[in-house]
Amino acid sequence: MDTDTDTHTRTGGPAVLLRRALPADAPALAEVWLRSFAAALPTVRRAHGDEAVRGWFAHLVTGCETWGAFDGEHAVGLLVLDGDELDQLYLAPGRRGQGLGDRLVTLAKERRPAGLALWTFQVNTPARRFYERHGFTETERTDGTRNEEREPDVRYVWTP
Repeated sequence: MDTDTDTHTRTGGPAVLLRRALPADAPALAEVWLRSFAAALPTVRRAHGDEAVRGWFAHLVTGCETWGAFDGEHAVGLLVLDGDELDQLYLAPGRRGQGLGDRLVTLAKERRPAGLALWTFQVNTPARRFYERHGFTETERTDGTRNEEREPDVRYVWTP
């Protein structure tokens, strides 16, 4: 795979391009995150408002290894790697179950072949099943006092 793009298609649908995010992509990726968080985690209190999230994405794109998934001109997913941490993986609502998340986690493993770790909320059962299906193992649970949302979470680790 090219180090900056992945143009594999999903069966039965248009090509979704995975590429390193550019600073100009930050607003669109922030919108994916905002829509996805609202749809997937309706009971979780967000620690920051929309504008703060948008500002945070401007930092993520320049400060971390950030990838965007683009269906034509539209951002439909994102992946943020921070060291050996899979920091963010979000899909636009309606894009789950189409193989895009699989592609993003595969990309993360290719970019971090020595292993990855991540946190997800305990209430996010679909994400937990997804990571477990991809070989991540639960290593820790917390009561949420260490995260900004104050939501119980789970630590997962993938080791090849």
